[in-house]
Amino acid sequence: MKKLILLFSIFIMGAWHPVQSQYKVDRPKLVVGIVVDQMRYDYLTRFYSKYGEGGFKRLLNEGFSCENSHYNYIPTYTAVGHASIYTGTTGSTHGIISNYWYDKFERKSIYCVDDFNYPAVGTTSTAEQKSPYRMLTTTVTDELRLSQNMKGKTIAVGLKDRSAVLPGGHSSNGSYWFHGMEEGNFVTSAYYMDALPKWVSQFNESGLKETYIGMKWETLYPIKEYTESIEDDNVYENPFEGEVKPVFPHDLPELKDFNGGYDLIKTTPFGNTLVMEFAKAAIEGEKLGARGYTDFLAISFSSPDYIGHRFGVDSKEVQDTYLRLDRDLADLLNFLDQKVGKGEYTVFLTADHAAVQVPAYLKSKKIPAGYFDEAAFGNFIREHCASKWGSAEIIEYISNFQIFLRPEKLNELKLSKEEVSNDLVELIINYEGVNKALTAMTLQRTEFSHGMLSRLQKGYNQKLSGDVLWIPDPAVTSYSHHGSTHGSGYSYDTHVPVIFYGKGFKRGATHEKVEIIDIAPTISSLLKISFPNGSSGRVIESALK
Repeated sequence: MKKLILLFSIFIMGAWHPVQSQYKVDRPKLVVGIVVDQMRYDYLTRFYSKYGEGGFKRLLNEGFSCENSHYNYIPTYTAVGHASIYTGTTGSTHGIISNYWYDKFERKSIYCVDDFNYPAVGTTSTAEQKSPYRMLTTTVTDELRLSQNMKGKTIAVGLKDRSAVLPGGHSSNGSYWFHGMEEGNFVTSAYYMDALPKWVSQFNESGLKETYIGMKWETLYPIKEYTESIEDDNVYENPFEGEVKPVFPHDLPELKDFNGGYDLIKTTPFGNTLVMEFAKAAIEGEKLGARGYTDFLAISFSSPDYIGHRFGVDSKEVQDTYLRLDRDLADLLNFLDQKVGKGEYTVFLTADHAAVQVPAYLKSKKIPAGYFDEAAFGNFIREHCASKWGSAEIIEYISNFQIFLRPEKLNELKLSKEEVSNDLVELIINYEGVNKALTAMTLQRTEFSHGMLSRLQKGYNQKLSGDVLWIPDPAVTSYSHHGSTHGSGYSYDTHVPVIFYGKGFKRGATHEKVEIIDIAPTISSLLKISFPNGSSGRVIESALK
């Protein structure tokens, strides 16, 4: 009997042994997350014939493209986008509900990454005191570090502070952003370190910023070949300060003093190139992908957002920006091939939001569009409250298409928040340019499974958001009549590229609906690590090998 038991045990152990030996964690040496600020999905297709073979085309043809990928919340702003990409959840959970929002506790407008507990490093400016403390959940970058007992490195770089701070997570080894004005340097804060590493200081002293600010911005190819964009001289763009018309060429040395000094670089394609060169310096300076652990490099290209806001999505400037970004991506991929090794790294590329075509331009083509006057709306609401409820002071603040009620005034007038909120919804829904309106209480009591109200709900944070919320009509924006903007839940703001490339991913594409919060769990699944602790996305199984 004992021999039978022994033989049975050997058989079971032998049966299981091959399965165990086949399972191993084979991670890439380096993960590179690329976020392009204000990139519409159709920039991939509209400019495809003008792209070279080594940038966007390489990613599309050798990687896996999710062609029906969307943001699933409102508002589609930069900070919320970067946080949602890396946490795998939305503002209702991670707490970054806008770039700026009204803080009901401090009773003032606050900025997403301001933290005055940590001095700036690399500049004397008090404007660069930053940290990710307002982001309430972990990121995929945090989880990768935790999974390796903090031995892997995370470095995050971008022109905007929020575009470096939030992707780096709470445990970033270094998040760096560009401080322009009279300095033109990459900086950080004491949250991360007490002094800049030598490689950062050397980069700041390399003279690249002088090179880029000293150039004329001319089109990469003859402007007559830019047939995918509207005429260069048009009424829908906003010229640089010091320019008479928003047309090529843009003489940067002549414009520098009128446009914030080195900050001018941000609103040119050279801002992308500067970030790309800094990312390459980070790979070398930190030895990313060469230390026996899986490292993470988060890169944010913000210049397309600055350029889109000024010139609009149909401009020659936007087209030139993407043709030049295509070259920068090719340069970066070739650098990764050399430094990390082909097949040894993983890349994903996406955007933090897309953008609407200039509403004035759409109207000129007989397409419904318009502008929402926030000041006039605020006066209308306050006048109504003064007339019906006896005081305009019921309204504490209006921002981000939300109304915050003043609780003390409601108590003083013996009014219920629910009664006043419902009254305002009935008023707002009939206001010109408004598509939907509802109370915060409705969002708390009802679960919307799809559609625009579902997106609004996913961006609503019970602790931080307002008491009444509304959604403007399609292509109706609260913005200048020149240039493009974003922030809505409509497809022109939500539809962005999502491309996976390199180790662990197939070649191919899918037309199935993918949400931006699916990126973090998909990368986590590839790395075989815990998902970010607030993650609500799903793994895109069709992309993984």
